[in-house]
Amino acid sequence: MTAPLYNTEILRLAATIPYQERLAQPMASSEKRSPICGSRVTVDVVTDAEGRVSEVGMLVRACALGQASSSLLAASVIGRSPAELAAARDALTDWLAGTGPVPDWPGLDIFTPALPHSARHASIRLAFEAAAEAAAAASLQRAA
Repeated sequence: MTAPLYNTEILRLAATIPYQERLAQPMASSEKRSPICGSRVTVDVVTDAEGRVSEVGMLVRACALGQASSSLLAASVIGRSPAELAAARDALTDWLAGTGPVPDWPGLDIFTPALPHSARHASIRLAFEAAAEAAAAASLQRAA
């Protein structure tokens, strides 16, 4: 028997997303949307002199899986570099596609029951895609 797709931990994470307020003056922002279900996640970032995320704000309009993923992203995003966020995004994409191991990001193994449900993968990736894009854009802005 497989584990349920929606479980108590996913619902808890979905209800407790950190940084659920847009930043007043972000260095960069990115919005990602899942065309399958319409879930949307917007991530605002400010980076420090080393290019690491120092502030984050989010607007999450997603299903429970997208909300839970946003919660996990937000809980560990501060202090991450654009390269680390891109690596996490890529590792998550590979893992969901069945071509890589569980990503080295706290808690993502909670989505193991979603692996056979490819229609749900886009929602799980949204926050990581938006954060990686926003951090890269902030890094470019800082370098300019």
